[in-house]
Amino acid sequence: MRRGRDFDEDDVRVRANPRGSRPRTKIRPAQEDAADAMVLAVDRGRYTCLVSSGEREGAEVTAMKARELGRKGVVVGDRVSLVGDLRGGPDSLARVVRVQPRQHVLRRTADDTDPVERVIVANSDQLVIVTALADPEPRPRMIDRCLVAALEAGLATVLCLTKADLADPSPLLAAYQPLGVTVVVTERGGDLTTLRQELAGKTSVLVGHSGVGKSTLVNALIPGADRVVGVVNDVTGRGRHTSTSAVALRLPETEELPGGWVIDTPGVRSFGLAHVSPEAVVAAFPDLAAITAECPRGCTHMADAPDCLLDETEGVDPARLDSLRRLLTALTSGD
Repeated sequence: MRRGRDFDEDDVRVRANPRGSRPRTKIRPAQEDAADAMVLAVDRGRYTCLVSSGEREGAEVTAMKARELGRKGVVVGDRVSLVGDLRGGPDSLARVVRVQPRQHVLRRTADDTDPVERVIVANSDQLVIVTALADPEPRPRMIDRCLVAALEAGLATVLCLTKADLADPSPLLAAYQPLGVTVVVTERGGDLTTLRQELAGKTSVLVGHSGVGKSTLVNALIPGADRVVGVVNDVTGRGRHTSTSAVALRLPETEELPGGWVIDTPGVRSFGLAHVSPEAVVAAFPDLAAITAECPRGCTHMADAPDCLLDETEGVDPARLDSLRRLLTALTSGD
């Protein structure tokens, strides 16, 4: 006790409600004046956003994620709410305070055993699978995997076959047109009107291997896009990654067609489907799914499945059946 002073109840600090006072730090402002925006690009924790409401509509600003969002991811295509400096320019920085509910999410895993889902883009309308007919050679099983991912995400699909000046597109046209997949064929320096019509008024995400020509298509469709174009290795037959991150680019309007958005993504060499169920894989092959509907209950549709109608029905494409079973094997056994 200190000398020379008398103590009374005013010298005792009392917290009226210890449990009730601490949560007040978690009460965040409603941010009702936040501006709506679309995420165009993501780069090391910084988000390039296009403001779509308020006085700064049309401004392109850089933002960072607010602390209250925690570990919630923000990807290209997300619709978000921004506060802070919305002037744009190198000296301004806004904050992403809300991520609006996503309508569609395109995702993949590193492989078929990886439990971690990687969201590629959000809120796109369709998936454009870009495949070269040569240099590098087409990989139909990769196409099938992308079709499965699009089905799981609820996206329409377009198969874009590039470099038709180097190889005949007929085999792939015969394989995928009967499935109801829209197929567009392009060649170097050729007319892109048909592809442009498929992209008009939509948000389209381009996915494919490195070297298939995604960035070349984007540069041809969008003047001033300046996407870096790579070459294919003569030894491995694989392209080099030239796009390092996804980016959304505005498709200009024409007198005949409305604009839209094109999302260019880095080249992928694998497309894991650990997040997709076997039933969804079968549904991605409508020509085969109609047959499996009459299979015995519990049929796995694998080669060793007894009485599987896929083996007993005439006219089943062996290549399509092999692709289906390879995907089912990867999902069910982890191979």
